[in-house]
Amino acid sequence: MLPSLLAVFAHPDDESLLAGGVLAQHHAAGTRTAVVTATWAPDSRRAPELVDALSVLGAGSPRLLGYDDARNGEAAPAQPRLIDAPLDEAVGRLVAHIRDFRPAIVVTHDAVGQLTGHPDHVRTHQITLLAVEAAGLAHLHPDAGPPWQPTALYAATHPESGVGLLRPLLEGVGKRVLAVPDGYVTTSVDVTLWAGLKWRAILAHRSEVARESPLPGILARLPEADRNQIIQTEHFTRLTPGPTKSDPARLTA
Repeated sequence: MLPSLLAVFAHPDDESLLAGGVLAQHHAAGTRTAVVTATWAPDSRRAPELVDALSVLGAGSPRLLGYDDARNGEAAPAQPRLIDAPLDEAVGRLVAHIRDFRPAIVVTHDAVGQLTGHPDHVRTHQITLLAVEAAGLAHLHPDAGPPWQPTALYAATHPESGVGLLRPLLEGVGKRVLAVPDGYVTTSVDVTLWAGLKWRAILAHRSEVARESPLPGILARLPEADRNQIIQTEHFTRLTPGPTKSDPARLTA
């Protein structure tokens, strides 16, 4: 059986785009999966879309930190932006979810902010690194539940050799493309068997599919063969525990 998996991403749709395949893979193997989303409030317009996407992937109900988006003030207007929130507070909120779910593996954004360098992606990466360590230490955030130490932390990423069709598509809508050196990637998962579910989950984010510049909308306008080429492989870098070798074809604890 594959290990339990908690994905921590900045926005609704990040989970489907970046790790939808492995979430579906792990669920199909009978293991527990869940998703924490750092921005957008439970009563926002994108929350029902996230519910639908997670249902497709078998990842349970949304777990929302509830912060506002750095670039979209309708996400959670009554809350601070994620990038402005006190760091220890945000870490504590995530620690509570880690200790509640008790995953073997945590997956989050990479350090460069996932292709476009969105500040919420970068901040979520930073918060997750701190929270994964803090979750195992009883004297940190003692009100967040009994300590739990995940075995492995992975960053979803894009190697320079794997950007392929994404580069001209993103540059065509005015976005920069931040890939990492190929050597930074430790694990590339072939999710072809789960690509159909991944695509259904992406389509569940209807408001983004309807727009021109977000990646779901870009993918929706592509021929099926090109879209499948983009979504059928997911790349990751194992960040803990230390510089140890891992399975090059799947996430391991």
